[in-house]
Amino acid sequence: MPALNFTTLGEIPLFRNLTPAQLAHLKQLLHYKIFPTGMNLITIEQPGEVAFILLSGTVKIEFVEDEDHEIILAILGAGEIVGEMSLVDSLGRSANVVTMEETAVFWLDRAAFWDCLQAMPTMTYNLVSIISRRLRLANTQIRSFATLDVYGRVARQLLAFAHEYGEAQSNGDVFIPLRLTQREFAGLIGATRVHVNRVLAAYKQSKYISVDANYRITIHNAGALAQRAR
Repeated sequence: MPALNFTTLGEIPLFRNLTPAQLAHLKQLLHYKIFPTGMNLITIEQPGEVAFILLSGTVKIEFVEDEDHEIILAILGAGEIVGEMSLVDSLGRSANVVTMEETAVFWLDRAAFWDCLQAMPTMTYNLVSIISRRLRLANTQIRSFATLDVYGRVARQLLAFAHEYGEAQSNGDVFIPLRLTQREFAGLIGATRVHVNRVLAAYKQSKYISVDANYRITIHNAGALAQRAR
């Protein structure tokens, strides 16, 4: 079992509140793998036989219409699960899942996944909570497309990432440990890369945010972003 970015296996959202005996059983079923940047974990319409739990790194869930146009449904980081829908409904994959940087995962095959859901009701409850949270986030994103300009959509998405993944700093800033390039950000909020670049530059100039060399964003003024996201 590799070292995790969590104190224990039980801090992964899908495995929260499981008993020590249940966690010990899970350790016998989980497989570990590291994927390089740009690797497809999941390809649309392929049979769904595996679910992945992200331990580190960043992935995007996307449709690609052509080389210059991709629609990103979500960008996810450590602690998330992907591929679970096909294991639940037995249909083909509904989107591509691509690594945006080196990403470490645990994976479970279909039989092990269903055995765990049936034997561990708490894990089933956790899965329902995860899916419900994602649906709420998707609904909020859809509303933002209809009601906000690009400045508002960028601000709302930054605040959403901060809420889901943010690491509070001692000075009150919030660090978002996801690789967020302008291209992927544009695909996520339904804007052009040029427009997103303009918005991020304006937010940096106003000292609302900063961006490091690895495309990690730190929020310095969440209140100002919240005003733009209304």
